[in-house]
Amino acid sequence: MNRLSFIYILFVILALNNCSCTTKHQEDVVDKPNVIIVITDDQGYGDLGHTGNPVIKTPTIDAFAKQSISLTNYHVGTTCAPSRAGLMTARNCNRNGAWHTIIGASILNKDEVTMADVFKANGYSTGMFGKWHLGDNHPFLPHDRGFDEAFYHGGGGIGQTPDYWDNDYFDDSYFRNGKPEKKQGYCTDVWFGEAMKFIENKKDQPFFCYLSLNAPHSPYNVPEEYYKLYEDEEGILESQKRFYGMITNIDDNFKQLLAKLEELKIDKNTIVIYTTDNGTSNGYKKNKKTGQVYGYNAGMRGRKASEYDGGHRVPFIIRWPQGGSVGGKTLNELTAHVDILPTLASMAGISFDPEKVLDGTDISSYILHGKKTKKRMLVTDTQRVPWPIKGKQSCVMAGDWRLVNGNELYNLSKDPGQLVNVVDQYPEQAKEMNDFYNDWWEDVIAETKYSVIELDGESLDVITCMDIHSEDEYPNYNQKMIRQGIPIKPAKLLVNFTKGGKYKISLSRWPLESGYALGSDIDDEIPATDYTDARVRGKAIQFKKAYVKIGEEEYSVDVDNTKSVVSLSVEVKSGETDLTAWLVQKDGKLTNAYYIYIEKGI
Repeated sequence: MNRLSFIYILFVILALNNCSCTTKHQEDVVDKPNVIIVITDDQGYGDLGHTGNPVIKTPTIDAFAKQSISLTNYHVGTTCAPSRAGLMTARNCNRNGAWHTIIGASILNKDEVTMADVFKANGYSTGMFGKWHLGDNHPFLPHDRGFDEAFYHGGGGIGQTPDYWDNDYFDDSYFRNGKPEKKQGYCTDVWFGEAMKFIENKKDQPFFCYLSLNAPHSPYNVPEEYYKLYEDEEGILESQKRFYGMITNIDDNFKQLLAKLEELKIDKNTIVIYTTDNGTSNGYKKNKKTGQVYGYNAGMRGRKASEYDGGHRVPFIIRWPQGGSVGGKTLNELTAHVDILPTLASMAGISFDPEKVLDGTDISSYILHGKKTKKRMLVTDTQRVPWPIKGKQSCVMAGDWRLVNGNELYNLSKDPGQLVNVVDQYPEQAKEMNDFYNDWWEDVIAETKYSVIELDGESLDVITCMDIHSEDEYPNYNQKMIRQGIPIKPAKLLVNFTKGGKYKISLSRWPLESGYALGSDIDDEIPATDYTDARVRGKAIQFKKAYVKIGEEEYSVDVDNTKSVVSLSVEVKSGETDLTAWLVQKDGKLTNAYYIYIEKGI
C-alpha cells in the first residue's frame, strides 16, 4: 500500500467514526421521550364518558383511555394550587407553601425544585401554557421556575384579580414570560394552539410541555356552539350545560393535539398524560331539600374541596407507545400527583436526586410493567386557612382504606360511597393510620413556611390584594369583586427588598391597564347570555387618604381621585419585612389597596 492510499483509508475510517458518533448522539436525543401533561381545572372523575357519565361528550379522551394506562385510584389535592404544587414538586402542598388558593398561601416556595427545573437541567426544552397559580410575582412566575417559554393568565383563573383587566375567556390578553400579549379566540383554543406551536418548534429535541388549563373552572363561559350541544339535555342544570360544553371543547382541542403529534411523527416516543386537579366543581350537584341529583359523580361522596374521595380522586391517563404504556389497561393501586415527577424522571432516564423529603415515589415499574407498589399511606387535606391546621379536613389513604378527619374510617372496596363509618369495627386500622398521620404532620409542619415576594426595583412590580395575608376574610380575588368595590380589612404582604434605597409605592383601586382614575364610575356592563356570565358595573368610590406601612414606618398622603394612582415616596432598607397599603374612603371606611405598584429610585 502506498502512502497516499494509506492516508485515504485512514481518512475514510475517521469520517465513518465521526458519523457513527454523531448518529449515536442523535439516537440518545431521540430516545429521550417527550413529555406532555394536560391538566384541567375543576373537572372530576365523573366528568368523562368512559368513567360512566351518560351525558357528557368526550369521544377523544374516551378513545385515548382505550389506548393508554389509566390509574383509577389516583389522588390529588382538593383544590387547584395545592394540586399543582404537589405535581410540580412531588411534595405535599403543606410543605411547599401552596396549601390555599389565595391570601399569600398559593405561592410555591422559592427553594422548591420544580418538574420544569429537573427536565431543563437534563437537556429538555420546557414550556407551559395556561394556568400557573403558584405565584404572580418574582421569583415565583413560571419563567422563574424552570420554564423556557411560559404563556399564562394571572391568578387562579381568568378574570381573577391578578389577571389582565377585563379578561373573560374570549379575545383576552395573557402574559408571555411576563409581558402582556393580546390573543384572539377562546382561551382553551389559545392554550392548545400555543402548546402545539411550541411542540412543532421543538420536535427535533426532547421537550417537556405543561398544558395547564383553566377550564372548566368558573366563570362558566363557553363558545355558543358548545353550549348548544347540551342546550336541550334534560336532567342537568343550566350551569352544567356550560360546564360540560367547556369539557367537550377541551376534548376537541385534545384531538388536535394528538393529531399534531402523529403529523410530526413523534407520537410513539411522546409520553402524553391527561389528568385533572381536583374533584368536580359543577359536574355533580344535589338539591338538599328535594334530594334531586344533577349530573354524575361516579358514586363518590364529595366534590371539590372535600376530604372525601369525590374531592380528590381524579382521572389519570398515560400513553407512551414506545415505552409500552398502551392497551387500555386500568391499574387500581393507590397513587397520587406527588408520584409523577419521580416517575417521569425515571421513564425519561434523567437525573433526579432530590435534597428534600418527597411524599411521592417512582411508580414507573407499576405503570409500565404492572409491578406491585410498596405498601404505603398518603395524606390529602383542605387547608383553606392562613396557616395549616393539624387534622383539618384530612384524609389518610391506605389502599382502599380512608381515614377521614381522624375519626371516620371507610373501606372503599365494600363502601365506595363512604356512607358507613367502620371506625369502631376496625380500631387497629384506624390507630395505624392515625399514628402515620401524626408522624407525617410533625415532619410536614416543621417545613411549612410562607413565600416572600422579592422587590428589586429593576422594573415596575404589581402586587394585588389577592396575596395579602388576611386573617379574617377573603380578599377581593376576582375582578367582579373589584368592580363591586367590596372593602377589605388592611393586611400585610410579606416582601423582601433585595436592594435598599428610595422607592415609589403607588396604590390604586383599578389596575393601570384599565386606564381608570381612582374615583371612576365604570358604566360598561355586559348582560349575561345563556353561555356567558354578565360583566357588572364598576362602582365609584371616593378616597381621602392613602397609607403605607413598611415594618414599623408609616407613611401617608392625601388622595386626588382624578388620578389613576396615589403615590408615596419611601426609604427602605434591604431585607425581608411586612408591607401594608390601604386607602381611607371619604366616609371613613378603610380598605386595603386593590393594586399596589412598586418601583425604585423615584
